[in-house]
Amino acid sequence: MIQFERYTLSNGLRLLIHKDAATPMAVVNVLYDVGARDEDEKQTGFAHLFEHLMFGGSINIPDYDEPLQLAGGENNAYTTNDLTNYYCQLPAENLETAFWLESDRMLSLAFSEKSLDVQRKVVSEEFKEHYLNKPYGDVWHKMREMAYKQHPYKWMTIGKELKHIEDAQLQDVKNFFFKHYTPANAILVVAGNVETENVLKLAEKWFAPIPSGEKYERKVPQEPAQTEARRLEIKADVPLDAFVKTWHMASRLERGYYITDLITDILGGSASSRLYEQLVKGKKLFSSIECYHFGSVDNGLLTIEGKLVKGVKIEDAEAAVNEEVQKMTEQLVDEKELQKVINKTESTILFEDMSVMSRANSLAYYELLGDAELMNTELSKYQSITAEEVLAESKKIFDERNSNTLYYLSKN
Repeated sequence: MIQFERYTLSNGLRLLIHKDAATPMAVVNVLYDVGARDEDEKQTGFAHLFEHLMFGGSINIPDYDEPLQLAGGENNAYTTNDLTNYYCQLPAENLETAFWLESDRMLSLAFSEKSLDVQRKVVSEEFKEHYLNKPYGDVWHKMREMAYKQHPYKWMTIGKELKHIEDAQLQDVKNFFFKHYTPANAILVVAGNVETENVLKLAEKWFAPIPSGEKYERKVPQEPAQTEARRLEIKADVPLDAFVKTWHMASRLERGYYITDLITDILGGSASSRLYEQLVKGKKLFSSIECYHFGSVDNGLLTIEGKLVKGVKIEDAEAAVNEEVQKMTEQLVDEKELQKVINKTESTILFEDMSVMSRANSLAYYELLGDAELMNTELSKYQSITAEEVLAESKKIFDERNSNTLYYLSKN
């Protein structure tokens, strides 16, 4: 059980405190309830752009990294379609440095044409390097566009197109910041070798004076059920043919999500999984294959993707994948196989909880989902899943009308 205390500051900022006296370190994690799904379709990539801008200096602090490094700390951040997370770790006795830095970023960034110009260039280069010029780089741009017609998951975190970042104006950026990066829209987790009284004092000193801002009300169009199979073929300058297929799946808090999580492990979670055993080791159709999902808050995608062995026809590879998927919809999973993936999930959860940084991150994420206490009950949900439920969920997901298939073929 992960113990924590929960408080809410007068400006709406949610504060969770998790004490661990076994470490000399402290973690300060600030999660903002904003991701790529909250962007305007004509101005995408903003949430990710902010991840960069937030390190470019805040209103009173020109350089975020230097004071943190002087205090023996390190930091990082990430953006997803659902959220933006900033975290730093430093010796517990220097905890106030992290409060000072994070609160100033929340108060306001040092908006300037120069800073925007620098970060716009950085993000544009990242877009070109990873998504335009890299082999297979546009696979997920194409797949998301095919799988989602309404929901903003139809674009990636980096943005729908490069032009959106290149054309970003300072006023657009300011508007986005003051709409989303507010105490009312944030969760602060402080974990490690800390005392509740001291954390509350620091929170009052550094965060409470920041104006709360308006609580952002999300109005995201939901994706209608897919009723016919979609297919796309692309020829590109890549070394091997690739096969990618997705199916719509349950959202993060539905029971179907946990069942699907186990389905992906049964099919493609390791070298002893079904797809690997049958199609890589057995039939030698694929040089690599995996099955996974994105853990999206709203309805996500279960994915099977693999690179073919040279000379294998992609239609044969697809038929073999479909055969394995079909088995999931017709036969009960063996109890031993089911227990194996439940055990794997359990060890993953326990391993993640070992570091205080991961615990802080998880507490913030589960609080975003609705209640940090979910962190302590998830494992029991996996342990209660039956073979019958796996069969029923497989039938629901692996309906060909619910699928999106991408042939990504080598020109050579």
